[in-house]
Amino acid sequence: MNTIAIEELLPHAGKMILLNRVLAFDDENMVAEVIVRDDGLFGDGHTVPAWLGMEYMAQTIAAHGGMHRRLAEMPINLGFLLGSRRYECNVGTFAIGTVLAVSVHRLVLDQGLGVFDCRVTADGILATAKLNVYQPDNAVNRIMTI
Repeated sequence: MNTIAIEELLPHAGKMILLNRVLAFDDENMVAEVIVRDDGLFGDGHTVPAWLGMEYMAQTIAAHGGMHRRLAEMPINLGFLLGSRRYECNVGTFAIGTVLAVSVHRLVLDQGLGVFDCRVTADGILATAKLNVYQPDNAVNRIMTI
């Protein structure tokens, strides 16, 4: 897994790529690593808000879809976060430098619509949510570079 650059799996670019690497992958699951960073986008120099965990989850779902498309020799395409059910986190912020494991498990996938059970974990940290996503086959543009 470490030989595939995360940039090859996501339609994001530049500082908007928040994942560091893929740790595990199979047909229904992915685990990604995030090293919490403060590059001026979200942090205050010491922490980032815990709601950013939802974006970590969404990018891991996108990387999961990107891996499937890469294995099928198809171009990476855009996906859309439609909403979440119950994002809960036991902390208010993530400290800069913290290594997080972001796990997603596909519960449903039907005609591009998906539901994933997601977790962000580290020592003393647990964030959970179910995310609803949509990934149409024809959306292939790359998104924002900051």
